[in-house]
Amino acid sequence: MNYKDSTTSEEILNRIRTFMDDNGGIVKKEQLSGLGIDYRRVLDYVENGKLIRIKNGYYTDRLDRFTEEQLISKLFPDAMLCMESALYAYGYLKEKPYGWHLAVDKNTSKSRFKMDYPKVIPYYTEPESLQLGATKITLEGCEFGIYDKERLICDCLKYESKLSREQYKAALMAYINDPEKDISALMEYARERKVVKKVQSMIGVWL
Repeated sequence: MNYKDSTTSEEILNRIRTFMDDNGGIVKKEQLSGLGIDYRRVLDYVENGKLIRIKNGYYTDRLDRFTEEQLISKLFPDAMLCMESALYAYGYLKEKPYGWHLAVDKNTSKSRFKMDYPKVIPYYTEPESLQLGATKITLEGCEFGIYDKERLICDCLKYESKLSREQYKAALMAYINDPEKDISALMEYARERKVVKKVQSMIGVWL
């Protein structure tokens, strides 16, 4: 197919792959345009299996470059691990949950999360609540934003219906038995998240 470019298709593809290698393995549509590459060529590469569209506007040449952790950390650096994903990261759940549960600004474009792999389950959050209890954690060599344990448990109490009964009970008991728990911080978050009565009834009786 001729796009009025004397450079061969294979040469252009090699330029893209070199650029990917220099930029962590994933490139955006805008970056390819910046290289002077016609977007119709990119679409041809995707159709022919030479490039993979991870999600709208993001491309790589092969998915086996990355673990799930690497993909999520690269694609959603502004998100926070929450609910099941955060519980699993802290060891409060033993079974890895289906999909990645991410808290994101409610004003974030919903199209960001339309991808087949890895599965992403977004929780659209008020901007002023998004950073409440925010901290960092390293998983499989990748850094993620995550809520601290006290904020996380308050969210589990607040959104109890989003967890299975087994997950809910496991999360609460794991926190209760955690020697590093901070009850004063828990009560502060409970007031912010409006779950004081639940904290007192579900956790207070065990303390």
